[in-house]
Amino acid sequence: MPKLLNPAQRLTALESSAWFAGLPIELKTWLAENTTPLSFAAGQRLFGPGDAPDGICFVVEGAVRVATTTSDGREALLAFAETPQWFGELALFDGAARSHEGWAQSDCVLLRVPQRSLVEFLERHPVHWKAFGQLLAQKLRLAFRAIEDATLLAPPVRLAHRILAIAHGYSDWNGPSKRVINVQQDHLGAMLGLSRQTVNQILKDFEARGFLRRTRGSIEILDLERFKRFAAEE
Repeated sequence: MPKLLNPAQRLTALESSAWFAGLPIELKTWLAENTTPLSFAAGQRLFGPGDAPDGICFVVEGAVRVATTTSDGREALLAFAETPQWFGELALFDGAARSHEGWAQSDCVLLRVPQRSLVEFLERHPVHWKAFGQLLAQKLRLAFRAIEDATLLAPPVRLAHRILAIAHGYSDWNGPSKRVINVQQDHLGAMLGLSRQTVNQILKDFEARGFLRRTRGSIEILDLERFKRFAAEE
């Protein structure tokens, strides 16, 4: 586990999030002082439908798979949360129970801010609600874009958009980007409603173009700018 024993160490980890980096110092300090490190083994369940909201989480290491499972056992994969992403902010606003499942896609380390403590802090300092509204708005914009992509775009462009979204932590493509994302082909297909064979064919073409390289359980982006131009122009 990374060194997250004191607020200064946790603050350093949290600063990798563009959303966190732009927060007022008062809110940054409070969050760093009130997070708790948690570790999960690959395949471990973090939460499920009906669970009470337990706070917002920041991914320090590893990846979390967010999905829902049908009555016949089929999994609908919604998103991956990797460093430097947050999740759990929706329940901060409505207080409703968890609606989906969260699984550790790999061994992972999280920093969690307890729901009750955060709500009490925001009641004392309501000016900071806006920051969490902005975090939620980022996710809403991405949901709208995913619906638009599914309606208007060909599978190769949809796949490029999703890979870039994961690489940029589901935020602006002009922001910081990871070059290696831990995601499997069948999971990409599940998120986009594409078969594994279709995803495999598209990724082969992306490799031939020099956009990326596939490794076991991950994808390495080789030419980010050309890949972004492809996704924007097609």
